[in-house]
Amino acid sequence: MQFGRTYEEFTVGDVYKHWPGKTVTEYDDHLFCLLTMNHHPLHMDSNYAERTTDFGKNVVVGNYVYSLLLGMSVPDVSGKAIANLEVESLKHVAPTFHGDTIYGETTVLDKTPSKSKSDRGVVHVETRGYKQDGTLVCVFRRKVMVPTATYIKERGGEQPGRPEPIVREK
Repeated sequence: MQFGRTYEEFTVGDVYKHWPGKTVTEYDDHLFCLLTMNHHPLHMDSNYAERTTDFGKNVVVGNYVYSLLLGMSVPDVSGKAIANLEVESLKHVAPTFHGDTIYGETTVLDKTPSKSKSDRGVVHVETRGYKQDGTLVCVFRRKVMVPTATYIKERGGEQPGRPEPIVREK
């Protein structure tokens, strides 16, 4: 399985469809809220959400949806990244609810060779997240610094720090 891409492997206009999707559970949402100290009752209190909101039920915290999509994109986009440089924009377009399944896709918008180092470049991408029914829920754009093939080769290949398995003779 490919894990990320070198600068040369990105082509402007390419679309990567991230799979598998993730079905969001109430537990996922509550755990993320607790870990990030977001205690808004829209996310945590079903009685509050049912009685006082337009949605009539809890809404999944938007940054969890963003984080899922970012994570889904790693094998296709930033698995070899030197650095994530910028999240240029982030839009939450529609709500996500417990039980919804999120799918993502990323489009390569642009790529620029580094001006200071010839062994890397910056890739500009847009990631879009959809629910199981096709509803767009989240869109963000980011810039990622990725290595060239030369960078990878000069540092010992794809996974130079990965330990080799120990083979024991019987």
